[in-house]
Amino acid sequence: MELEKINVFRETEGIKDKWKNFVVSNLNDHVVRLSVIQKDFHWHSHDQSDEMFYVIEGELYVDFEDKTEKLSPTEMITVPKGVKHRTRSNTRTLLLCFEHKDNDVTGTN
Repeated sequence: MELEKINVFRETEGIKDKWKNFVVSNLNDHVVRLSVIQKDFHWHSHDQSDEMFYVIEGELYVDFEDKTEKLSPTEMITVPKGVKHRTRSNTRTLLLCFEHKDNDVTGTN
């Protein structure tokens, strides 16, 4: 069995995109996505599974229909399946997202 150690800063150091999201690990029927964002994402929900965000650097806003949660480094939030939300950031933000492997990262399911 081969184990892979991942350094999230090394994986993202050259990324200049305002939104980049890619799988860095598989866990059973879920994945860990590494995201670099610096823009607003559209409103969406996921019908199959909850989605969890963990901020490594920067700040992430998670908007819900009735409130907004601001996350700083080392903070996380879980969005229950079916809950309409969007993420956004005004500064370069690095985060991990834990979600079902079949979740469409465009937010259509």
